Amino acid sequence: MTVRTPVKTRSKLPDVGTTIFTVIGQLSAQHKAVNLSQGAPNFSCDAGLVAGVTRAMEAGHNQYASMTGLHALKERIAEKVATLYGTQYDVDSEVLVTASASEGLYSAISGLVHPGDEVIYFEPSFDSYAPIVRLQGATPVAIKLTVPDFTINWDEVRAAITPKTRMIVINTPHNPSGQVFTLDDLIQLAAVTRNTDIIILSDEVYEHVVFDGQQHHGMATHPQLAERSVIVSSFGKTFHVTGWRVGYCVAPAELMDEICKVHQFLMFSADTPMQYAFAEHMRDPQTWLSLAAFYQRKRDLLQTLLADSPFHLLPSAGSFFMLADYSHFSDESDSEMVKRLITECGVATIPLSAFYTDGTDNKLIRLSFAKDETTLRAGAQALCRVKPR
Repeated sequence: MTVRTPVKTRSKLPDVGTTIFTVIGQLSAQHKAVNLSQGAPNFSCDAGLVAGVTRAMEAGHNQYASMTGLHALKERIAEKVATLYGTQYDVDSEVLVTASASEGLYSAISGLVHPGDEVIYFEPSFDSYAPIVRLQGATPVAIKLTVPDFTINWDEVRAAITPKTRMIVINTPHNPSGQVFTLDDLIQLAAVTRNTDIIILSDEVYEHVVFDGQQHHGMATHPQLAERSVIVSSFGKTFHVTGWRVGYCVAPAELMDEICKVHQFLMFSADTPMQYAFAEHMRDPQTWLSLAAFYQRKRDLLQTLLADSPFHLLPSAGSFFMLADYSHFSDESDSEMVKRLITECGVATIPLSAFYTDGTDNKLIRLSFAKDETTLRAGAQALCRVKPR
């Protein structure tokens, strides 16, 4: 029996319903489609990590951790960031372990953005940025990346900045396009924020997945940007355990203090056994330094397998994703194309329009190569069967 309530509700997000990701997931399950849609690995993590969590649980580490995170894990984070990017964060006041990178993003926006503020972000984008901004009574300001190279037009950024601009949200490597920030992007961002109170929120969950020998140009690599940035990253993406929901953020103490005020009431602390396991696992830097080569092999395999498909693949410089263009052989909307691929070919992808608030359709679909070889081969075989329409 369905329970009915007499209570009248007033939604804070009246235009937010079931996401395309849920729709695609349900349709995929119905047709038992090969999953190239979800940005989550379908292969096992390092067995040592699971053993580490088990040891932590058996040792009795099953209660709340410190609000800001296990000290040993925060030390590993600070050491990694300093070694890779050259910025030293204070372990006690500038490093926070969060219950997922998503929680880090929410705590940062909630703690630092106020009603009436404006927050610039770039579309296509991860779908949580704009709703989180709106929940603070602030206004998200979307700037579209250029297509098909998905770069930032910095003249548009300069034109969009107003006295109300409080934050600029960056994502590099970029989901969904697979593009990365360049050194020139850092220089441009530093120029447009110099002598302002604008905070940079940098979503760098794919920081270790940058291809072809390129460097990750994150905010911590640029001293001026580091001074005004909150950098969010993900243990789930780095160590193939997206279901464990542990991430972290680093920021100057004055910014971190406000983030922690939200975090302590939102989650208080991230899962304790996982923190112990990550602290132990991070003693070996190869656990993250080997990621770029690992995922580049998967990217290259999928590219090779799709060489004879009707799709035109756009370059992927980082992340778990690549985009495929079908505009030369079909006028279908990207949502229609994705549904047809599931029902007729048995493969699930994501329409790029799902990453735009206005549903912009560039006739592009997103493929995830964070899959085992069997899945990549089966998915590519299915995509090669699509018929022009």
